Amino acid sequence: MAIVKVDERGRMTIPKEFGIKETKVIVIPAGSFFVTIPLPKVPHEEAKGWLTTEKSEKELKAIAEKMAGEDAIKRARRRKQL
Repeated sequence: MAIVKVDERGRMTIPKEFGIKETKVIVIPAGSFFVTIPLPKVPHEEAKGWLTTEKSEKELKAIAEKMAGEDAIKRARRRKQL
């Protein structure tokens, strides 16, 4: 456990002892604390053993981009930006 400072822009620095250097992490707010989960450098390589699909990377990327676009439109409509 460590105590860290959060600057005026909402950034926090994680101590070196945690070994999270040049790594992307997911930050999940959980009430009064945050949970950080390191992401692998090549997520689809890590998932090959347990996540199977018949689709190619290109097809999966197209599906993800389509869904992200639809989600962005829904959010904009909810916020009355469209």
